Amino acid sequence: MWLASISASNVGAGLGLGLALFGVLSIIRLRSTELDQHEVAYYFSALALGILGALSTTSVWLSAGLMGLILVVMFLGDHPRLLRHYRHQIMVLDSAVTDHVTLVAQLEQLLGARVHVATVQRLDLVNETTVVDVRYSVKGRATRASATPAKAGAAR
Repeated sequence: MWLASISASNVGAGLGLGLALFGVLSIIRLRSTELDQHEVAYYFSALALGILGALSTTSVWLSAGLMGLILVVMFLGDHPRLLRHYRHQIMVLDSAVTDHVTLVAQLEQLLGARVHVATVQRLDLVNETTVVDVRYSVKGRATRASATPAKAGAAR
């Protein structure tokens, strides 16, 4: 009876510590723009691995299986073959573009690719610049070859 209450309190303490760490990492994520989404996924996966390792369970295979599942999901989600045509760049355009449709058309012409998301980070109407976070996809070698001269022309 005494041993059961000690192991139950250890589990409760481990869960409390895990939730506290989860909360701290959530606050860090909300306050920081320096971390990319895949880095946040690694942080939370490491947190989950730590919590699973800290919990004392009667079945070692359950903990090991859950840890293995997390590692497999991270491996598959971050594998280069999964999204090999997708790219992400932060671009500075030498014109102030206020219309979203015009911005996407200009980015597609510059990159020679299909733009999925274009988020304006800074729009300077005085100096006529636009800083945009763009996510796009490139298909095949012909598209990559045609995108290279467009980038060089945009740099001038």
